[in-house]
Amino acid sequence: MAKIVTFGEIMLRLSPPERELLLQTPQFVATFGGAEANVAVSLANYGEDVSFVTALPENPIADAAIAELRKLKVGTDDILRTGERIGIYFAQAGSVMRPSKVVYDRSHSSISQVERGDFDWDRILQEATWFHVTGITPAIAEGTAEVTLEALGKCKEKGINISCDLNYRKKLWKWGKPSVEVMAEVTKFVDVLIANEEDCQKCLGIEVDVDVTSGSLDVDKYRNLASRVMETYTGIKYLAVSLRESISADHNNWSGVLATRDGFHQSRKFNITHIVDRIGGGDAFGAGLIWGLNHLENEQVALDFAVAASAIKQTIYGDFNRITLNEVLNLMKGDASGRVQR
Repeated sequence: MAKIVTFGEIMLRLSPPERELLLQTPQFVATFGGAEANVAVSLANYGEDVSFVTALPENPIADAAIAELRKLKVGTDDILRTGERIGIYFAQAGSVMRPSKVVYDRSHSSISQVERGDFDWDRILQEATWFHVTGITPAIAEGTAEVTLEALGKCKEKGINISCDLNYRKKLWKWGKPSVEVMAEVTKFVDVLIANEEDCQKCLGIEVDVDVTSGSLDVDKYRNLASRVMETYTGIKYLAVSLRESISADHNNWSGVLATRDGFHQSRKFNITHIVDRIGGGDAFGAGLIWGLNHLENEQVALDFAVAASAIKQTIYGDFNRITLNEVLNLMKGDASGRVQR
C-alpha cells in the first residue's frame, strides 16, 4: 500500500464545555489536534497507510497524544522525542453573532526547537508517495521552516507528490522572516495547493477582491485567483479552495472549487444549519482531496468527496474527523437526510 507522510505539530486542545466562554466555569474538555495530525487521522480512517512526523517531549501528556494517534491507526514511529513541552491551544466555540476564538500557548514547544538534520527524511520517506504539510509549520519558528524545506527537497528528489494547505495564522508569524518570503519558497515545491483568499494574500502576495463577511461568495473571483496563482507558480497542478459563506457562527454554507491547468470545477453547496465544531473542517477538506485525487475517477468527483468529508466533519466535536469512508461516500451521493440508520 502507498504511504502518506504528514509533518507538523500536534497540540493539547482545551475547550470550555458546550459554548461557554473561557473559564466561565473552571472546566476544560481536553482533546488533541493540529492541522497535519488532523489530515493524518482522516486518511487513516479511509484505510490509508499514513505516518505523522513531529517532535514531542517525554512526558505523560505527549504519551497520551501518541496513544490517541495510534488508536486511530496513524503511524507514530517517526515522532522525535525531544524538548520539554507539548504545545497547547484554547478553543472557545462561538455562537450566532459571537465568533469562535483561539488562544495559543505553544511557544518553546518541542517542535519549535527542531533543526535541519534532526529527522532522517531518507528513512522516513521510504515507500512514501505523498507528503503533506501546511503553512502553520513554517510559521512556528525558523527551525521548522528550514526543516519543512529540507523535507520538501527530499520529496522532490524522490518524486513524491507534495500537498500544502497555506493555512495563514497571523498569531504565529513572529520569528523574523515575513510569511510571503517563506511561503513563496515552500510553494515552489508544491503539486497540490490548498488555500483561501486570505492565505493567497498573506502567504503569496496575491490579492483578490472577496468579502468573506458578506454571507455569499462570487465563485468567478476564485477562478481569477486560481489563474493568477497557477501562472505565478508553474509547478502547481491543482489549486483547491474551500468556500465558507458565514451566515453566523452556527450557520454556514460550505462548498469548494478545484482548479487544474486546463479546467475549473465547482462542488455542490452544503447548508450547515447547526455547526458542532468548525475547527478541523479545512483539514478534513484537504485529507478528502488527497484521498479523492488518489482513488476517484476524476477531479470533479475528488472535489465532491473533499467537500462532503469536510461538511460532515463540522458535525463532530474536536479537531479529528472520525467519519468513515462509506459515510462520506453516502453523503457525497446525496444522502443528507440524517435519518436514523437501523
